[in-house]
Amino acid sequence: MRAIQVQEFGGPEVLRIADVARPEPGPGEVLIQVTRAGINFADTHQRRNEYLAKAELPLVPGTEVAGVREDTGERVVAVTGTGGYAEYAAAPEALTVPLPDDVDDGTALALLVQGLTAWHLYRTSARIRDGETAVVHAGAGGVGSLAVQLGRPLGAGRVIATASSEEKRQLALELGADAAVDSAPEGLADRLVAANLDRRVDVVFEMAGGEVFEQSLQALAPFGRLVAYGGASGEPNSVPTGRLMRRSASVVGFWLMHCMSRPEMVAEPLADLFARAARGELRAIVGGTYPLSEAARAHEDLEARRTTGKLLLDPTAG
Repeated sequence: MRAIQVQEFGGPEVLRIADVARPEPGPGEVLIQVTRAGINFADTHQRRNEYLAKAELPLVPGTEVAGVREDTGERVVAVTGTGGYAEYAAAPEALTVPLPDDVDDGTALALLVQGLTAWHLYRTSARIRDGETAVVHAGAGGVGSLAVQLGRPLGAGRVIATASSEEKRQLALELGADAAVDSAPEGLADRLVAANLDRRVDVVFEMAGGEVFEQSLQALAPFGRLVAYGGASGEPNSVPTGRLMRRSASVVGFWLMHCMSRPEMVAEPLADLFARAARGELRAIVGGTYPLSEAARAHEDLEARRTTGKLLLDPTAG
């Protein structure tokens, strides 16, 4: 079968099309004929072997797929861990979910990783309280575009988005943000406070690290929470305990993979997200679908911030 295979860690150029053996599902696994594979920013870290979980070569990247189960013919969406950038992928049956007829592949993949992440940022990590202000960094991105929309339904009183361009800020406003500000690190704390009507903010969802993390922490109100769920900048942070105590602030880490061994943390939230999408209350932004052979270009576009929403690979094209 055709797949993207990484033989050495590095830049987008290491994502090369190859002919590899079709995976054999092991105990508790199912084989899926892939119609769409999801692309996540974490894939760019895995490609360089800089992700939280270290990779092994040769590697077929790809954490999630939509497609058809070979044994039952059902349309499904599934978390694969690796192996998704391919015509066929094996996935744990426990993490393979039947798709409602009114949810298309792109929407399902947007909701599987990014949607679950956004849901758990509010409910599990920040534990947002009614009326609090939430800041969503990268408000036009995969997680961000969904977190902006989920803010009010999950209890936020005000949602502030950040984005790198006027076009992306406008999209965040269209999706329901009360305000959208420039995401540039310099002066970010002041812009967030100003966007919150000169009050410090209660919750920040942060996925860049570095100076964006520092500025976000500075913008927190007493008892505020910063939830770190990514490190796109590659810049680490350390926080003195005194700095937290002076604001009674919390820094919380979140990694979706810890939910995957707890079925109740996947099935129930995902059902909620699918239902919201089916009712038209949640719009999944599919920013682009690339042929399998153009996985490298997809990664280049993602890292250069030329994209919005969810990116997909189509194994049936090119």
